[in-house]
Amino acid sequence: MSKDSISLSARDRLKYLFDEGEFTELDAFAKAGDNLSGVITAYGYVDSNPVYAFSQDVSVNDGALTRVQADKISKIYDMASKTGLPVVGIYDSFGADLNDGISAMTSYGELILKVSNLSGVVPQISVIAGTCAGTSAILAVSADFAVMSKSAELFITPNTEVEDLAQNASENGTVSLIAENDEDAIEKAKEILLRLPQNNLSPVPMFEFNEPDGEYADRAEDIAKAVCDDESVIELSKDFGKAGYTALASIGGATVGICATNKTNDKLTSSDCSKLARFVRTCDAFAIPIITFVDTEGFDNSECANKSGAVLQMAKLASVYAEATTIKISVITGKAYGPSFITLAGKGSNADMVFAVDNAVISALEPLTAVEFLSHDRLRGTDDLAKSREALVSEYIEKEASAVAAAEKMCVDGVISAGEIRHTLVNAIEIMAGKRVSRLPKKHSNSPF
Repeated sequence: MSKDSISLSARDRLKYLFDEGEFTELDAFAKAGDNLSGVITAYGYVDSNPVYAFSQDVSVNDGALTRVQADKISKIYDMASKTGLPVVGIYDSFGADLNDGISAMTSYGELILKVSNLSGVVPQISVIAGTCAGTSAILAVSADFAVMSKSAELFITPNTEVEDLAQNASENGTVSLIAENDEDAIEKAKEILLRLPQNNLSPVPMFEFNEPDGEYADRAEDIAKAVCDDESVIELSKDFGKAGYTALASIGGATVGICATNKTNDKLTSSDCSKLARFVRTCDAFAIPIITFVDTEGFDNSECANKSGAVLQMAKLASVYAEATTIKISVITGKAYGPSFITLAGKGSNADMVFAVDNAVISALEPLTAVEFLSHDRLRGTDDLAKSREALVSEYIEKEASAVAAAEKMCVDGVISAGEIRHTLVNAIEIMAGKRVSRLPKKHSNSPF
């Protein structure tokens, strides 16, 4: 057996999570029949910050969830709601104890309710370290972020057609990160946790930082590394929605959420929209500033996208951006056309501040389409149609779709060079720190999920 495939015990996983391996266990002697409860619940410190956690113990009755185990986990959520502290759940169980029958189903329902009630109040991070089946899978992926070990299993019911469950979960957006083993999974969970505030009323964490040494380039990943503090970028959901990019990072020492469109990929699909919307909603819940880098020709309008109802996910993304009240700053680094500009950088529905790099192209229509529509008469009868069309596109971009033209119409707040992005963002985040927004009183919005 390779080192990567070796799993830690439930107790060792908690030791690896907490500082110096020290934690205070709760209800250590609680029993379910003749066995212990099958879960260890505890609190301790992660990088000197207090955190609650539970770790299912597969060595006890396969970690099966019983009423007693559910009560212990429920107690953790109750304490977290009272004290406003994060919860880390480490999952390793083959499911409910069938001997508990209906009682086990009721217990699962109570846990789902508590996870839901705490959502957006304190950060919740799941570590899928072993088998996570049935309703446990629903609980695990209901957290803000889920990290899964390569050797772990996540499913509602077993599916022999999927060979690599971890990679599949990464590609369909179910989990945020894939780890090599238990230690790596817990380490990744800790990295995410330290980027988040303790709760929805706490300020975002501040860190000592070094200036970035990345080189500015077209790819979203390169832009993030060139603008954010050195070694602060944690990319999330990398294998899902590849035309979209999401990451936690810091700029000037302050935690930010990075959303970007990836120029090296196609137009934004339903997966990209879903990925970006989920991340924006998470950042907004904890008042983490959202920095959006825009370089895209827009949303996928292919026949396949239309048949699959991709417009619903596009509407969801627009709704989530518009609803978010945290600091929202957009930088147009390349192309921003039509609905994608409105959704990701439009000052009417989204951004508090919008900046455009000096070579950005901002247009209601793709420039070639705009020329065909607006300059049809000028193109008619030309000897070299392609050359004439190219000249008119260049003219249109310069006069109507340039960054300066957008600034003249007050669609962007400033035109900057690529080298000025970081300095501009540091100042904008600082000046927007006191942002306060009140929405109309309502139970919640009815976004098109």
